Amino acid sequence: MSALFTPIQLRGLTLANRVMVAPMCQYSADDGEANDWHFTHINSLALSGAAMFCIEATGVEAIGRITPGCLGLWNDATEAALKPILASVRKRSKTAVAIQLAHAGRKASSSRPWDGGQLIPPAQGGWQPVGPSAVQQKDDEAPPLALDETGLARIRDAFVASAQRAMRLGIDAVELHGAHGYLLHQFLSPISNRRTDQYGGSLQNRMRFPLEIYDAVRAVVPADKPVGMKVSATDWVEGGWDLPQAIELATELKKRGLDWIDVSSGGVSPKQKITLGPGYQVPMAEAIKKATGLTTIAVGLITDVRQAEDIIASGKADMVALARGMLYDPRWGWHAAAALGGHVAAPPPYWRAPPHEHKDLFGTTSFGAR
Repeated sequence: MSALFTPIQLRGLTLANRVMVAPMCQYSADDGEANDWHFTHINSLALSGAAMFCIEATGVEAIGRITPGCLGLWNDATEAALKPILASVRKRSKTAVAIQLAHAGRKASSSRPWDGGQLIPPAQGGWQPVGPSAVQQKDDEAPPLALDETGLARIRDAFVASAQRAMRLGIDAVELHGAHGYLLHQFLSPISNRRTDQYGGSLQNRMRFPLEIYDAVRAVVPADKPVGMKVSATDWVEGGWDLPQAIELATELKKRGLDWIDVSSGGVSPKQKITLGPGYQVPMAEAIKKATGLTTIAVGLITDVRQAEDIIASGKADMVALARGMLYDPRWGWHAAAALGGHVAAPPPYWRAPPHEHKDLFGTTSFGAR
């Protein structure tokens, strides 16, 4: 039996396989509101064969968006925009739907990647980014506004309010974005966090705000619904955040009941030096899993079916998340199941799709005519 196509339990959520569609920014929202693009994108990848689809990084407040086109969930309008999309997914797909709640911190107010991805000053239609310290992402940029106690409380409340909106929408799971140089990662890394109060300096202090966010969100998500976190396991910069510190964070999160840790890397500094290759982040996921026993998701240049199967079968991680691989092949889960002898769910209009040699791909189905 394929390891990749065995079920896994996350609190009250049973996933039929170990594949997740990773959250992928689309930079296509209108004032934070999902639109027809998101309807198409989400509905399409909800039929990928993956057991869980995670909605892209979703800003908990307007100034927490990476770009003006980023998705949000901070008011009634942004909540209402997601409602019909989720209703459509539920009609046709058995895929669980998670959402990644995020705040971009000092990396906010950026132009869309296809427009260059650089900081947009307020005078040019951007806004004032905030961060743990007045330390800019790039040397030639204006610094962010260092958050005071009022700002920290506002952001904590915003994460809670967005989580409550997600629960009203019927979303199955929440992932907190603590990676890629965004706000929670900025607090963790000594590169971006130069505070001298209780939120800076020592590892315990730098972990404090991300842990407070997790505790606050966990408190308002029903006990049977899982909450995970995405982390960067290293900054790829000497003197920055690294794997031993990430293991300490994971240990603290496990004590608090975290349901999974999604292991990525980088993003907090343009000085990072990353050696890319297939599955280059998997050893970090494996190290965190071995040290903590947390349910671990591996992500990053996982594209090949046999590669994904080996990651699960060898115990390096409990799940895999695919991003670019899913965009390139929106039926990746089907093709993986066919190759490994697994089964996936599909809506009846697609039951005729598999070739004869994979006729049981969707399990026991019948399709008649007269």
